Amino acid sequence: MSPSPELSDNVRVGPAGWAYSDWEGIVYPRPKPRNFHAIPYLGQFFGTIEINSSFYAHPQVVHAQRWRELSEELKGFLFTAKLNRVFTHEDALNDESFERQRASFSSGLAPLVGRLGALLVQFPVSFRDGKKSRERLDRIHEAFGQYPLVLELRHASWFGREPLRFIEKAGYSLASIDLPFAKNHPPIDAPTIGPVGYLRLHGRNASTWFDARSDRDQRYDYLYPQDELEGIVRRAKKIAKGSETTFVVTNNHYTGKAVANALEISYRLLGTKVPAPAGLVDHYPELRSITVGKGQQSLF
Repeated sequence: MSPSPELSDNVRVGPAGWAYSDWEGIVYPRPKPRNFHAIPYLGQFFGTIEINSSFYAHPQVVHAQRWRELSEELKGFLFTAKLNRVFTHEDALNDESFERQRASFSSGLAPLVGRLGALLVQFPVSFRDGKKSRERLDRIHEAFGQYPLVLELRHASWFGREPLRFIEKAGYSLASIDLPFAKNHPPIDAPTIGPVGYLRLHGRNASTWFDARSDRDQRYDYLYPQDELEGIVRRAKKIAKGSETTFVVTNNHYTGKAVANALEISYRLLGTKVPAPAGLVDHYPELRSITVGKGQQSLF
């Protein structure tokens, strides 16, 4: 197994999640070879994958142990994972419920200790700066401070000087996010806080992002064009200068767009052609000039 691509300045690029049916025949070969699994497959091309299933359900020990085993031969590879939504998107828990949920989540994630570069604490845009919100952040840090915690905040109220100072003192790193423009969204030039740099790309599909009728796939159906990628790479380099390690995670997943853009970002950071799944290059022919295609038979 070839080592996973760890880029200069300790930057790792990769997609958010791997279990998407619309990746079949584009990102993943069809039919799949025997014993195929997405983690070692994607690990040939990327230095990280964000585990997003942990946001929807607590990870199970047996699954986390399997993910670790599948990544063992990927030199330099690190997972990141999302904290479960019960801590960030639901009403605050009482002490007994909080401890029960904390214990369940932590035990399920335990096999990945040493392979987990960050635990992403993502809040919705409705989570604004205030006393109760800060108390919630302190409680989460107390419960999960053994992990490198990265905070994703989507409301502009957190990005004044004093709230940012609170975030730093509370022990979090702060994610930089790219998403459709809105007056209450964070600024794109937010300062880097904490040892972990984290640039998370959601796409800029404003027409569906703010439409309550849109489903997940419609919101994340966005391919960053070349001019926007230039700005993304500048942001990644700036973040990396102020961080011990940096993750660039593409969440614009629909039909493999996250993988295509992640490869383009890797190419721009490395300055050399990067390996890519042959099916993806066929689907996005603009990748041909910057990639070295890997056919299905050469992967295993």
